[in-house]
Amino acid sequence: MTELTELTAVQLVDGYRKGEFSPVDAVRATLERAERIQPAVNAFVLPHALDSARAERFPPAAHEALARAAESADRWRRGEPAGLLDGVPVTVKDIILQRGRPTLRGSKAIDPHGDWHEDAPSVARLREHGAVFIGRTTTPEFGWKGVTDSPLTGVTRNPYDTSRTAGGSSGGSAAAVALGAGPLSLGTDGGGSVRIPAGFCGIFALKPTYGRVPLYPASAFGTLAHVGPMTRDAADAALAMDVISGPDARDWSGLGPVGGSFTQALAGGVRGLRVAYSPSLGGQVAVRPAVASAVRRAVQGLAGLGAYVSEADPDLTDPVDAFHVLWFSGAARVTQHFGPQQREVLDPGLREICGIGARFSALDYLAAVDVRMDLGRRMGRFHESYDVLVTPTLPITAFEAGAEVPAGSGLRRWTGWTPFTYPFNMTQQPAATVPVGVDGDGLPVGMQVVAARHRDDLVLRVAHALYEAGVAGIGAPTGVSGV
Repeated sequence: MTELTELTAVQLVDGYRKGEFSPVDAVRATLERAERIQPAVNAFVLPHALDSARAERFPPAAHEALARAAESADRWRRGEPAGLLDGVPVTVKDIILQRGRPTLRGSKAIDPHGDWHEDAPSVARLREHGAVFIGRTTTPEFGWKGVTDSPLTGVTRNPYDTSRTAGGSSGGSAAAVALGAGPLSLGTDGGGSVRIPAGFCGIFALKPTYGRVPLYPASAFGTLAHVGPMTRDAADAALAMDVISGPDARDWSGLGPVGGSFTQALAGGVRGLRVAYSPSLGGQVAVRPAVASAVRRAVQGLAGLGAYVSEADPDLTDPVDAFHVLWFSGAARVTQHFGPQQREVLDPGLREICGIGARFSALDYLAAVDVRMDLGRRMGRFHESYDVLVTPTLPITAFEAGAEVPAGSGLRRWTGWTPFTYPFNMTQQPAATVPVGVDGDGLPVGMQVVAARHRDDLVLRVAHALYEAGVAGIGAPTGVSGV
């Protein structure tokens, strides 16, 4: 029998409906899995130790999760589920507000004894639909970089090889989903932060169109920042989007109501779609051969499914300098009101970019916005000719844990090794990563699927077709013993 921790959210809900198992079974199994993987990968900020024989040893969060699971089980017995995810175990990145749980953002500078009384919009929607929260996942400090280590929680590691990074900044979420500690996690993405760790950890993740998933409080990184689902496959992400999308009065920049169901939009396949395949953004990115080969095979799979595939590059030059102005300014804003003692405990790399960001002028910022707007114009025109763009998610596979950049790379900042991701935060387009293979060391390779703004349904549909055809998806992680 398949273990409950190996089931997707769609499969769990189906099992609850049929009475094959209960939310209590699933949540208990997930809590036990979270406890088992925590020493190896460090995916959780507050790990919830679970001793099934002694209920008095359950920490309050596990107590609460099991209590919510029991309530869900009762609703399913009555045939009255609260919503689309009733009883599904979920995790939340420790950047996103969750009522009753400290949101420490990977930082020792945040007071854990604050008044944590409010849910972020996406968390509120999950709660309304009966999801069961089983843990808070790790992040670098304030989500500032593409790997997950912080002064508060240490290093988060890769499920396929614990000497390697899980990526970031939603690294804890990616590791948890990959190892069965909940089929769904909420992550954030300001420059690739759901796609990078999902690519390194062999799972699916979607950065929705900006505003499609409401965000509150507003991010200091401005309209670069998105909230998105991290899941086992595209069908789970579509289900999550059906829950977390839609307006929330607290987000002034959020989009209006969704026009239809993301789950229903999965059907239809890719036959006739115009796919642009850009293996290196016009030669601007050096991609490792094993990564390039895996992505090319997946692209051939799209062609085999009836898509019209052309090798074509969008008309863009690397916008990294403009991105740094926007990103470093945002980091400076995050820490602007910190006193000397708070600054002293910051991640040194974060402290460095905050210093740079504080020196940019308003004119520097507006010049970067000009670059961003022109990039958006170019991509808008590109999608008049192509329905989707596919690229590698990353040009490399996971490197050593605890480092911002690969050893010997000569790179200074994390943006140097993830040039496929941050441009699409600048354009606010929907972009997903799909696992399409492994390299010679057994490390996952991801393929990125990008569509025009507001076409999240198309990204999900293409990814789902790849899963249905067996093109997407890789073997389970082998880097953590006993899982």
